[in-house]
Formats: sequence, C-alpha cells, structure tokens
Amino acid sequence: MGRWEPNARGRLAEAALELYSERGFEQTTVAEIAKRAGLTERTFFRHYADKREVLFAGSRDLAELLVQAVAGAPKSAAPIDALAVGLDALCEVFADRRAYARKRHAVIMANAELRERELIKLASMSAALADTLRRRGVAEPAASLTAEAGVAVFKVGFDRWIAPDEEREMSQLMRESLDELKAVAAGG
Repeated sequence: MGRWEPNARGRLAEAALELYSERGFEQTTVAEIAKRAGLTERTFFRHYADKREVLFAGSRDLAELLVQAVAGAPKSAAPIDALAVGLDALCEVFADRRAYARKRHAVIMANAELRERELIKLASMSAALADTLRRRGVAEPAASLTAEAGVAVFKVGFDRWIAPDEEREMSQLMRESLDELKAVAAGG
C-alpha cells in the first residue's frame, strides 16, 4: 500500500492492534507498526504521540460525547435518567465495532501499564460526568455518586458486550446493567 493512500491514521491504528494482538504491546515497535501500515515512523508520530495513544486516541471524544448527551438530556430528567441518555449515546459509537473492541480489550488486559491507562480514562470520564451533573443542578454527593455509578454501568455493560459468545446489542446490555444498578439501589 502506498504512502499517499488515504486514512493513514486508521491504517496505523489497524496495524498497531494487529501487531499488539500477535506479538504483545511491549514487543511491538513504532517502526513495525509504520511498516505494517505501509507508512513511515514520521507519519506515525504525526498522528500519535506514542504507541499507547493508538489505543486511547478517542478517549477524550468519548468522554465529550457522554458529557454532551447528559448535558442535553431533558432538564426534568432525574440524574440517573440523564445518565441513561449518555450511555445510549456511547452505545451508538460502538455499533459494529465489537470485534475491534474485543481485540483492544484483550491487548489492554494483557499489559499492566495499559490497564492503568484505561482506569485513568474511566476516572477522567467520571470526573467530567460529575461536573456535567453539577452544572445540571445535581448536588453533591449525588453528582459524584451518579457519575461513578455511570462509569461502573458502562464498564459492566461493555465487559458483557465483548464477552466471547455475546451477540446482544450493547444498548440492551447497558440498559440491563443500569436496571440492575437501580434494583440494587432500591434494595432489590
């Protein structure tokens, strides 16, 4: 594939995930990623700061989508219902990406540094969500509790969605996870 062909960023991401899956994250170099994508190392660094960024490049966009969806929920919505609107928005992003998500998750779970980075991503998402809920008028500690619970629902729903034999849509699994949380909170 020639260097002039479009979607260099996507090609690099695909090549990196393939190599991380085949060889492991630590054993894969930027040079190998660039070569597999048919590009140069310089091109890699135009798109990503380092080889971890390939796996986490969309984190801010994901958090921003969640925040915007929660902020845009009807003003009359209870905090947990505003959270549900945000989770629905996240599910749309992941439509038709289950195979990619499974591979990415496997790479992350195989490396302590990447697991730590994933936890930081989730903590940042929770903080942004709590800020959004406070701007919606949700008092503390309800804003922080809802945000943390929301991230937990996302994590549990996501983990269920990427399970090897799972075929249901992510949105269904998120709703089920949120319903379970509501039942637990209600003493059920």
